[in-house]
Amino acid sequence: MASSTYEPKNRFIKAVNQQLPILSLIHGAVGAGYRAPKNLNYWWNFGSLAGVCLVVQIITGIVLAMHYTPHTSLAFASVEHIMRDVNYGWLLRYIHANGASMFFIVVYVHIFRGLFFGSYRNPREVLWFLGVIIYLLMMATGFMGYVLPWGQMSFWGATVITNLFSAIPVVGDSIVAWLWGGFSVDNPTLNRFFSLHYLLPFVIVGVVILHIWALHIPGSNNPLGIDVKGPQDQVPFHPYYTAKDAFGIGVFLLLFAFFVFYAPNYLGHPDNYTEANPMVTPPHIVPEWYYLPFYAILRAIPDKLGGVIAMFSAILILFAMPWLDGSPARSARFRPIYRMLLWVFVADTFLLGYVGAHAPDYIVHIGGVEIPCLILGQAATAFYFLFFLVIVPVVSRWETPLPLPKSINEAVLKKSAAKA
Repeated sequence: MASSTYEPKNRFIKAVNQQLPILSLIHGAVGAGYRAPKNLNYWWNFGSLAGVCLVVQIITGIVLAMHYTPHTSLAFASVEHIMRDVNYGWLLRYIHANGASMFFIVVYVHIFRGLFFGSYRNPREVLWFLGVIIYLLMMATGFMGYVLPWGQMSFWGATVITNLFSAIPVVGDSIVAWLWGGFSVDNPTLNRFFSLHYLLPFVIVGVVILHIWALHIPGSNNPLGIDVKGPQDQVPFHPYYTAKDAFGIGVFLLLFAFFVFYAPNYLGHPDNYTEANPMVTPPHIVPEWYYLPFYAILRAIPDKLGGVIAMFSAILILFAMPWLDGSPARSARFRPIYRMLLWVFVADTFLLGYVGAHAPDYIVHIGGVEIPCLILGQAATAFYFLFFLVIVPVVSRWETPLPLPKSINEAVLKKSAAKA
C-alpha cells in the first residue's frame, strides 16, 4: 500500500490512529496519500463499481438469509414469503438478483479494459491473477445462488452442471456425490449450496483486499500503457478520482434502479417462477445469462470430458495472458491490428452468449443462409481459443506498435493544447 503522512487533528482520533492506523491506511490507499496517473479515464471507474456491487450483494444477502429456508420443501415458499410478506422483501430480492447481473456486467467490462490496455503485463501479473481468481469465485457464488430459489431452472441447472464433474476420470463420481450430498440433487445439495453461497462473498472480500494491495505496489496502469516517469505524471487520488468515481457510481445506480423497478425479471428465466419438479424436465435448460458463452463452449464439443475441459479452459486461459502477449507496447491504442481483433473477440463472446441461450438445433438465419446453433457455436468456440493461443502470441510479436509518448505528462499537455 502507498505510505501515508496523514495526521488527524483531533487528539483522541490521533491517539487511536497511532495505535490502530486505519485512517492512515485508508488515506494511503484511496485518499490524497495515493497518487494515480493523471490520464485515467472512465474505463477505470469499473473497479470501484465492482466494489459497490460486492457491498450491495453482501448487505442484501445477509438480510435475505434471515428469511430464507434452505430446505427443498420450503425454499420456494420462503422466497414467495420474502416477496409478499417481508417488509420491502421484494425490493431486497430484486436488488440482490439484479445486483448479480450488474456485478457481472461491471466485471466483464473491467476484464475487457484489462485486455485492451494491457493491465496484465509486467509488473501487474499478480494483480491480474488475483482478478481472475475473484472472477472464478464470483462464478461459483452466482451458480450456487441461482439454485437457492428452487425453481425449475434452479433444480435442472444444478443437475446438469454438477453432473459435468462425473466426466473427470477416477474422481469424477466422488466429486458429484460430495456436491450432491447423496445420489441426486436434493435437500443436502441445497444446504451445501446455501452454506457456500453465504461464505464465498466473504472469501471474495479477502481476495479483493489482496487485489487492491497488489494494485498499490506498482500503481495503476493507464490508457497509454507507459510507466510513470515522475510526480508530474500523477495526481492525488482524492479529490480527482473520488469525484470521477462518484459520478460513475451515480450513472451506474440509475441503470441498476431501472432494472430493479421497471424490469426486475428481464435478466432472469420465467421457468424459475415454477417450483422445482424432478419429474418434469424443461424443454431447454439454460444457466444465467452471464454463463451463456461458456455453456455454448461446453455444448460445442461432442465429447463430455472434452466439453468440460474446454469450458474451464476458456476461463483459466486468462491466467496465461502475461506470457501469451509479447508486444513491446501494453495499450491497444498503439496496436491497431490487435485492437481490431480484440473487438472481433468481443463480438465472438456475444455470439457465444446468443448460441448458449438457444437449443443446439435452433436455426440461425445469416444472409439467407440457415446455420444450426451447434455449428455456429463450434465456429465461435474455435475462434475463442484461436484468439488466445494463436492470434495474441503471433500478432503481438509481429505487429510494430505506433510510436509511444515519452511521458504521461507530455501526452496530457499535447492533448490539452490540441483542444485549446
